[in-house]
Amino acid sequence: MKKIIVSACLLGDNVKYNGENNYLTAIEKLKEEYDIIPFCPEVEGGLKIPRQPAERNGHKVINKLGEDVTKEYRLGAQKCLNICKALGIKKVLLKEKSPSCGKYFTYDGSFTSTLIKRMGVTSELLKENGIEIYSENEIDSLFNKK
Repeated sequence: MKKIIVSACLLGDNVKYNGENNYLTAIEKLKEEYDIIPFCPEVEGGLKIPRQPAERNGHKVINKLGEDVTKEYRLGAQKCLNICKALGIKKVLLKEKSPSCGKYFTYDGSFTSTLIKRMGVTSELLKENGIEIYSENEIDSLFNKK
């Protein structure tokens, strides 16, 4: 069975900054075609649960207290890439709008709920390395068309 990394929050793991999750029932269908590997780049990068919300600000990631957490975000992204390479994973399903995982959009760094077209740190690194990224709005495209 093919392997896929999925944002742990989408699987129901309470790893979001506020200690909650973004569980989607649609993820359950993926288990029919994929061996799912849960992953949260923020937690894997060393950030705790709960934690201050963070947003991308230029090339940095800054939390709401003004602390630079770029190092943790980059470490989590690198760990995700390492798993993809080690296990031959070609596809990942990540949480849109996240400063780590956003495929199309992330918040602009002003903490005013303003979205801009920019990838998250993990999505950027994976894309640069040829990994296919899907957001939770693209789950249907992960299924083999028969």
